[in-house]
Amino acid sequence: MSTIQNIKEKFKEFKPTSWSITNKTSIYLLMLFISLGGIFQFLTLPKEQFPDIIIPTIFVQTVYVGNSPKDIENLVTGPIEKQIKGITGAKITKFTSNSQQDFSAITIEFGTNVPTDVALQKVKDAVDKAKSDLPNDLTQAPRVIEISLSEQPIMYVNINGNYDLVQLSKYSELLKDKLENVFQINRIDIVGAPEREFQINVDNYKMQSAGITFDDITFAIQRENLDLSGGLLEVGTMNRNLQLKGQLKNANDISNIIVRNTSGSAIYLKDVARIVDTVKTNESYARLDGKNVMTLNIIKRSGENLIATSDAVKKVVDETILNDFPSDLKVVISGDQSIRTRSSFTELVNSIVIGFVLVLIVLMFFMGVTNAFFVALSVPLSMFVAFVFIPGAELIVGNSITLNFIVLFALLFGLGIIVDDAIVVIENTHRIFIQGKGKLSATVSAKMAAGEVFVPVLAGTITTLAPFFPLLFWPGLIGKFMIYLPTMLIFTLTASLLVAFIMNPGLKYLSKKDFGFP
Repeated sequence: MSTIQNIKEKFKEFKPTSWSITNKTSIYLLMLFISLGGIFQFLTLPKEQFPDIIIPTIFVQTVYVGNSPKDIENLVTGPIEKQIKGITGAKITKFTSNSQQDFSAITIEFGTNVPTDVALQKVKDAVDKAKSDLPNDLTQAPRVIEISLSEQPIMYVNINGNYDLVQLSKYSELLKDKLENVFQINRIDIVGAPEREFQINVDNYKMQSAGITFDDITFAIQRENLDLSGGLLEVGTMNRNLQLKGQLKNANDISNIIVRNTSGSAIYLKDVARIVDTVKTNESYARLDGKNVMTLNIIKRSGENLIATSDAVKKVVDETILNDFPSDLKVVISGDQSIRTRSSFTELVNSIVIGFVLVLIVLMFFMGVTNAFFVALSVPLSMFVAFVFIPGAELIVGNSITLNFIVLFALLFGLGIIVDDAIVVIENTHRIFIQGKGKLSATVSAKMAAGEVFVPVLAGTITTLAPFFPLLFWPGLIGKFMIYLPTMLIFTLTASLLVAFIMNPGLKYLSKKDFGFP
């Protein structure tokens, strides 16, 4: 009796735990909703092999035809460099420039803490300041382009067969139009496709005898290759827009352009030049097994599910092959990144499941079957709680969270730590109940146990998490890559504290039978 009296005198109660034990039904519903929310998040989170790291990289290109690399450096690259180096308020980590014949290229890489839109605007402002020092007759004004490392092709769709390049290009455009309806896709680039070109091969002697210059030909083509608005045409009670179609579509249209009409004698372009409807010299080539192919580079939107995007692309390709392509046209998918991502994802999930089973076996060996299952429930519940609050982690990480191998590794890494809080609470409940020799109810024992160990368990959890907090502020590219690990560990271990003191005690009414008493 004295032992029981001493225990009751030392009674410490943690009110949230006492509430969860008293309101068992509410805890059941809470666990159900959290489990459903966690499963939903797990299934719908975008799946990637690597975290989506954003490195603000800006590219400035300028074309000035007819100038040597040295002239390009002095006239174009130098003035732009001077203004870019004067950018303030955004740290530039890497700066490279390249001056070639007719072309200037400058690449600026900013720190990972600089928003991409801010970096882009600062470079544009610097280029605008430099324009007053640039030549007025630039072939192409400086273009400022954002380079996104995430916009790398996730797969290549290759089309080949016994057809000429023009026909293959039509099939490629058909497939491209269908694939662009997949909302996860950001852009599709066709490599190896010929570009139509009209060549105007001027006979110099005929041109000189007719008194025509190259400018006359240029202006005549520009003047004729236009769609003009003819204003409004009144038709009954309605006004209809009248438009004159004048765009050139074939070699015959170009041949019949009147270059000059002097004294009623029209000189047509075909009189002084030969027009050839052909294709431009290829600037890009695609090969598969040594054969010419048309390749569609599939680039998905940032943050979209890689595996789902790959499956959607394959479905569209299969439907197009079946319904729109001839049977002898061969379509091959290569460089599919989803294969490795799917394999890595499956292996890590299997490792987590095997790790959970091993944790359960160890708990059964030391704690018995009933308490082992009771404690082991904290593992999936903690993970579900962590997944439910993952959208809040975007504020820490700085961009959208994807289910990548870093996130899954963090869950695997914390698998054995998650059960620590639940073990302490359950074992202390067992100890108090045993000391009471069956005269204290299991409910009272659970309330007392939670009250006694809450502060030590909280301190232990905080000390476990403390070394991971500095990793949240790890600077640079590695810091952006590794921030997912401490974030998920903090979420999961905090969730284990919630599960150990709120969900586990309210999971069921403990009875004397659970502790071996008749």
